[in-house]
Amino acid sequence: MTVKQLSMPQLVDACGQLGIVNVGLWREPVQTYGLEATAKLVRDAGLTVTTLCRGGFFTAIEPEERAAALADNRRAIDEAATLGTDTLVLVSGGLPAGSKDLHGARERIADALAELGPYAEQHGVRLAIEPLHPMYASDRCVVSTLKQALDLAERFPAHQVGVTVDTYHIWWDDDAPAQIARAGASDRIHTFQLADWTTPLPEGVLNGRGQIGDGSIDMREWKRYVEDAGYTGAIEVELFNDRLWERDGRELLAETAARFVEHAG
Repeated sequence: MTVKQLSMPQLVDACGQLGIVNVGLWREPVQTYGLEATAKLVRDAGLTVTTLCRGGFFTAIEPEERAAALADNRRAIDEAATLGTDTLVLVSGGLPAGSKDLHGARERIADALAELGPYAEQHGVRLAIEPLHPMYASDRCVVSTLKQALDLAERFPAHQVGVTVDTYHIWWDDDAPAQIARAGASDRIHTFQLADWTTPLPEGVLNGRGQIGDGSIDMREWKRYVEDAGYTGAIEVELFNDRLWERDGRELLAETAARFVEHAG
């Protein structure tokens, strides 16, 4: 999504030119290009798909909506397996319209995980709960801290359910370093993502993730936390930013790789 202006073949070609060997994919562009076609494209290019994003949105109350969400997540697990990644990132969902019951919403997430965890395991896929910054709690994700994510994940085996550590969403939380250590101790850090915090936020706040080095987050500090917790997996950069998407995608990808080396390498 960092360079969503590139088509799937353009992305794969640019990664090859820059020596990038890992790529995290989102479902929408995969579906646009075709699931089987994307799997073949990345496989033939020697790229490893680190994660697929996203599943989730489990908080609906109505039975029909809940059943539809579970069915969509099973499809997402199937897609992850086809792409060869072992991790599906979950954005858990916000409050249903008219509801103010955060506790109930989080319990419905647990109910969904109980159904999906064994299915994911059968397909060699892990579910990674991503806590989002509290500003998204009402409409996008009622899981706002790593502690809340781990409290949910630890109800299930670590090879079924873990967490996503994303600097953009947790950098403000004094408790997050201890929770990273907690996650590492049980092998539940399933992926680690970088994005910087820049202000002012845009209208709607969704597409405000800053380029690495442009904001307030010490990337090396957070990288040290996850490495000290035992994480040795790939590190993803995930930027949602309208101004970045207006730029040439190949130039942006090269800049992002350089910023990673400068600020997190």
